[in-house]
Formats: sequence, structure tokens, C-alpha cells
Amino acid sequence: MVNITRLERVIEKTRDIVENSREELYQLGETARIDYERTKHELALTRNDISDTIREVDALELDYDKSRVYLMDVSRNFDKYDEEQIKNAYDQAHQKQLQLLSKREKEKMLRLHRDYLERNLKTLEITIQRSEELISNIGMALKILCNDLENASVQIGEMQQMQALGISVIMAQEEERKRVAREIHDGPAQSLANIVMRAEFCLKVMEMNPSLLEDELYSLMDLVRKSLQDVRKIIFDLRPMSLDDLGLVPALKRYIEQYITDYGIFVEITIMGQEYELASSLVIAIFRVIQESMTNVRKYANATEIVIKIEYLPKKINVVVRDNGQGFEIDKVTKEKNGMAFGIVGMRERIQLLRGKFEIKSTIGQGTEVILSVPSTTMDNVDGGRR
Repeated sequence: MVNITRLERVIEKTRDIVENSREELYQLGETARIDYERTKHELALTRNDISDTIREVDALELDYDKSRVYLMDVSRNFDKYDEEQIKNAYDQAHQKQLQLLSKREKEKMLRLHRDYLERNLKTLEITIQRSEELISNIGMALKILCNDLENASVQIGEMQQMQALGISVIMAQEEERKRVAREIHDGPAQSLANIVMRAEFCLKVMEMNPSLLEDELYSLMDLVRKSLQDVRKIIFDLRPMSLDDLGLVPALKRYIEQYITDYGIFVEITIMGQEYELASSLVIAIFRVIQESMTNVRKYANATEIVIKIEYLPKKINVVVRDNGQGFEIDKVTKEKNGMAFGIVGMRERIQLLRGKFEIKSTIGQGTEVILSVPSTTMDNVDGGRR
């Protein structure tokens, strides 16, 4: 059987891991976003530097062309210029050439750096977009994961409850079979064996002393009558025929009379409202819950008095079964796997199947109260021609 507490710890741990992963991914995305803004700013500065360098290169090219033209003029007309002027013309042309080469190299390096920044900026943009998508996907996955795991936990809990209920049903069936077998063995079976023996004795009396036959036959009739009563009691416990023939209240009153006779516990029943016919499933459920409550009182409560109240309302039936017994701790008993716990689970399940409400109130030393309320217009109220 699955441990719900362990499953909840696994759910919590899984949620923490996914949330931490989302936080780390968010930090990576923020870092990428900061790098993106820095790279974007650096790219803008680099583009401005390239523009400035291009203008400087263009200006240097004009100056260099002018210096070359002047140098060519000086070279063709040595006689017009002195040695100092010729030297200055060569130096100026050479200096302009070096400046132009330097600026062209700078322009080339700036263009390479610009291309690198543009590629890096594109990569960072893709990283940011991807991180946002992953964060969104992880958020959705976390929500789905948590919902699915929590639903799984709930479903497993419900399955365990259903399993416990199934076990309780099986145990109740086995206990009922044992009880019926024991009652049949101790009652009708013994009586029938005795009847057979008395019948054989009557045959012998008839042969030997017919005058004694009448008394023996009367004794035999009393024995048959008692056996018939035992059989009817067993049948009533299994399924009171008066439930189908007379309805809920008459069957309950007959059960209460027998209960008082058998166990000596005083039972008072009060009917409020106008009694009306109910669906067969509703009658059986209410009767069995009251019967189970009274059985628990007999077995566990040490009570001397039971009060039953049934209230007929236009759209629902309210029932209260109260005793003056020793009471019990509800949470403790429902966690235990014993007859009383299974009985409570069975009663609650019966009422819930009818879309009703079921509650138990108990205080140590002050008795127990079983309260139920079921709608009288259930879906299967059409069966048997009932209301």
C-alpha cells in the first residue's frame, strides 16, 4: 500500500527542485539580458567610432592625394624648390601615408569588432528568448506536475479508502456468515436434530405406550414452533421482510422490540413529520445505519438507553441515534482497523452513495450521537413504484 506521507514528501521535493531550476534559469536569463544591454551599448559606440574613423580616412585620403600631387610637382621641378622644401614634401607625403594606413587599419579592426558584437548580440537575444520560453514552460510543467502529483495523491488516498472499504465489506460479509452459521448451528440445526430424535421417540412411544403419545406430540410441536421462531429471527436479521411489506418505521419498531428483549437496553423511537413511502434503497440504507449504530452501542458503549429520532421533511429525511454510553475518541477509532471502524466507514459510505450527510459526535463519558440526513428524492426512487 502506498505511503501517503512519503508521497507528499516526494511531491514537495520535486516541486522544490523544479522551482529552484526555474530560479537558476531566471538568473541566467537576467545575466544574459545584462550582457545584451552592455553589448548593445558597446555596439552603438563601435558604430559611432567606425563612422568617425571613416570620415577621418576620407579626409586623410584627400590630404594624402594633395601631398602626392605636391610631391610629384616638386619631383618634376627640382630647380624651382630648394633642398629643404623637397625634403618637407617627401616627409609630409610619407606622414600622410602612414596616418592613412593607420586609420584604415583602425577602421578594419573596428569593423571586425562590430561584426563580433553583432553576432554576440544575436546570440544573447536568442538566449534571452529561449530562457523566457523555458521559464514559461517550466512554470507550466510545475503547475501540471504539482496538479498531477496532488491528484495522484488524492486518487491514491481514495483508492486506499476504497480498498479499506472493500476489506471492511469482505470482513463484514465473513462476520455475517459466521454469525448466521453459528446461529443456525446453535439454533435451528440443533432443534432439527432434536426434532428428529423426538419424532423417533414418538414412534417408539406409539408402539409401546400410546397413551403417552399426545404429550410427546405437544412437546414436539413446541420444539418445531421454537425452531420456526429462530429461523424467522435469522431471516429478519438478514433482511426484514417487513421493510418491503410495511416500510421503514414498522420494521424498525419490530427490530427495536426484539433488541430490547434480547439485550435489555431501553430504546425510545420518535417519528416527527408526516411519514411517507421511500425508495427501497433509501429504506435499506437508513435501516442498516440505525441497525449498525445499535449494534455498536450493544458491543462497545455499555449504554442503558438509546434514543432514535426520525424526521420526515418534504425533501429529506433526518435521523439521530443517541446513546448514554461511555463514548469514544472518533479520530482514534476511525484510524484503527477493527469492527467498529469498518462499521463507521460502511455507514458513511452508504449515506454518501445517496448524496446524504453523515456525522458522528462522541464525548468520553457522555455518549455518542449518530446524525444523518439524506434527500428523499433520490435517482432510484422510481423502483418498486415508491415515491
